[in-house]
Amino acid sequence: MDHKFFGVALLCAFLMINIVFTQFMVHQYYYENYVNVLIFGGLNLGVFPLALFIYKKTKNEKA
Repeated sequence: MDHKFFGVALLCAFLMINIVFTQFMVHQYYYENYVNVLIFGGLNLGVFPLALFIYKKTKNEKA
């Protein structure tokens, strides 16, 4: 797989994980499990900078 396509696939995976963590966070908030809300919120904040880093790295690669 080309490096550019690998970076895009990795970016898609990180953003999908971000969406899943957000959905879990909203679900746990609805059922008032606030400790789990903080855990998933922290995981969400941890994954987003990784996706941003991959985006910047992939954007600067040559095709």
